[in-house]
Amino acid sequence: MTERPHIAVIGAGPAGLAATLAAARHGLRVTLIDAAPEAGGQFYRQPAAGLGARRPQALHHQWRSWQRLREGLDRHIATGHVHHLRDHHVWFVERRPEGFTVHALLGPEQERPVEVRAAAGVLLATGGYEKVLPFPGWTLPGVVTAGGAQAMLKGGLVLPGRTAVVAGTGPLLLPVAAGLAAAGARVAALVESADPRSFVRRFPALAARPAKLAEGAGYAARLVRHRVRTLVHHTVVEAHGDQRLEAVTVAALDAEGRVRPRTRRRIDCDTLAVGHGMLPHTDLALGIGCRVDGVAVHVDDEQRTDVPGVWAAGEATGIGGAVLALAEGHIAGRSAAARLSGAAPDPNGWAGAAGARAELRRFFATLDEAYAPPAHWAEQVTDDTVVCRCEEVTGGTIRRAVTELGAADVRTVKLLTRAGMGWCQGRVCGPAVAGLAGCPETAARRPFARPVPLGVLARAGRDDPEADPDGDPDPEAEADAVDVDVDVDHQ
Repeated sequence: MTERPHIAVIGAGPAGLAATLAAARHGLRVTLIDAAPEAGGQFYRQPAAGLGARRPQALHHQWRSWQRLREGLDRHIATGHVHHLRDHHVWFVERRPEGFTVHALLGPEQERPVEVRAAAGVLLATGGYEKVLPFPGWTLPGVVTAGGAQAMLKGGLVLPGRTAVVAGTGPLLLPVAAGLAAAGARVAALVESADPRSFVRRFPALAARPAKLAEGAGYAARLVRHRVRTLVHHTVVEAHGDQRLEAVTVAALDAEGRVRPRTRRRIDCDTLAVGHGMLPHTDLALGIGCRVDGVAVHVDDEQRTDVPGVWAAGEATGIGGAVLALAEGHIAGRSAAARLSGAAPDPNGWAGAAGARAELRRFFATLDEAYAPPAHWAEQVTDDTVVCRCEEVTGGTIRRAVTELGAADVRTVKLLTRAGMGWCQGRVCGPAVAGLAGCPETAARRPFARPVPLGVLARAGRDDPEADPDGDPDPEAEADAVDVDVDVDHQ
């Protein structure tokens, strides 16, 4: 019997799981690589088994979809068609004449290296990450991202605090506020900066997906039931506290997105869960040479990138939620299975998923317009506000780089101020630096997707005849754990 072609799927969230099941079902051998100890990604994040959660489904919606994905994955693992590599933190995908090599670091310490060889192809389902725009006090302990608060609740069954304010903009705020309230936190306010009139103007386009509107209405009803005060077209202008967060000041916005005078109010809280939307993870795609349009990986109708043998699906190709990620993952898996087996893909086989993809992309494009951060958010960033937390670069330093030193793009600001040169390599501060500098927001080119020990870099690419092509590490091949902070600017 001819051996099945081999593909590596990176990311075990909705897109990666859907792609894995479709590819395995249609003839590929799949190595599913993920950084988490269990499949599911952020959306289907599960509490650790040792916590003994009696009703984990209470923290989720679309639970039945997760169960079907989990059961399908278990079946394919049992038959040997899928090999699931957990706790593998991928930092680079290398193209070689004989195929692709996925470089990863193992375990929580992320020090031991492993290489996964996928001769046929790679499918990137790397998801997205939160965008948080700075304001005075945002570095205080007690200020967390909205998704971080949700991850603590889903994965650890813990609350980030007893009295919370959920603020920013975007559809994620509703489930976060509802989840915290249902888990026992007192949610003092949900502060949403979007203008309700934006939704009214776009209602015909939004009404094309009534299920999504019903989902939002359900969350709103839960907030009413828990007596959560909702402040629409408001924003957090400052967080207060000495050693940790004690309160926030919020204010109403005018039609142009500026703070309205004499509308400030102080809300006591010990937790602020804040977020301003999501951004696609594009580091691996850029490293392998894929085209990126704006902030998202470019793909065709089959979810193929412009690099032969590389597909991408889910939030990496544009933020759109779990249902869209499932549709894109299914299409990518079916396309990869056909093309890597030498057959012509049949789009009729995924026509339903393609139709859902088109509708959801239109819906979320409209939603992104409605949930855009306030146009003048940067005016609330004082000169003393830390913008780049890694390098402690303030708003005033960035402004002076533009007005006094002539910086006209993010890269020049980075060279003049070190903003973006720290541990996160601009993932957190990049959008804020661009906004303060008046530059368009684009995906930054980073050589690696995460910090890598120097010893691992020294060994990377060496042929090891004893290495397992499916990624099981040689127990004797311990890397030198010498972490270094190196800024390699390839923008």
